[in-house]
Amino acid sequence: MAQHGHSEACCSVPPSKHDYKEKGSYFEIDGMKTYKTGPSTATSAILIIYDIFGFSPQTLQGADILAHADDEHHQYQVFVPDLFYGKPADHSWYPPDTKEKGEKLGAFFQGPAAPAKTAEKIPKIVKEIEEKTGGTIKKWGGLGMCWGGKIISMTSTDRTVFSTVAEVHPAMVDPKDAEGITVPICVLASGDEDKEAVAGFEKNLKVKNHVETYHDQVHGWMAARGDLKDEKVRKEYERGYKKLLDF
Repeated sequence: MAQHGHSEACCSVPPSKHDYKEKGSYFEIDGMKTYKTGPSTATSAILIIYDIFGFSPQTLQGADILAHADDEHHQYQVFVPDLFYGKPADHSWYPPDTKEKGEKLGAFFQGPAAPAKTAEKIPKIVKEIEEKTGGTIKKWGGLGMCWGGKIISMTSTDRTVFSTVAEVHPAMVDPKDAEGITVPICVLASGDEDKEAVAGFEKNLKVKNHVETYHDQVHGWMAARGDLKDEKVRKEYERGYKKLLDF
């Protein structure tokens, strides 16, 4: 079993090194450094809940893709709040093959990365973004990566701030969560996720959905673990983001 309900891959695969110069800028939301990208006039927005490694280059590149790849047909403002306040999971904890590494990782999941504590913040974050962007945003989508996928499941129930959501290589997949989701959802799983859990999640969804598994990709390929120097990974990374835009 993986530690603290996290997927085995999430607890064992280290992040990939990748260089990327982001197109957006940063501002503060609820005391958090927040990445923003996309045209400020766009009336639709996407909130990205990143994985446990925080502002990885692959995540910021993904935000830029969502903000700019479909400018001709639909424009988005995209926001990535730093939910860990500058202290994401340390790369040195991976793989957690010693008692000390395991304890540090466990403390992180029970502390800064506790799902319930994070989920409570989301409505306030969205409200403050709306206020600081002058009221231009009329509709929200939510995207959760790995750990962030669990947060999306928890915040897509009754009275959700989102009109559409997505989860990519989600961690802690629980079929019971699917029963409470009230908005359309796209789930892109990797070959590392628990296949039975993903199938059960899809079966229990009562809303419009698209659930697809990228069998030859590792957990995290669209975020911090995506080795974009590998052509096959890069193509599947791009295909994944295109699928999100098409959904």
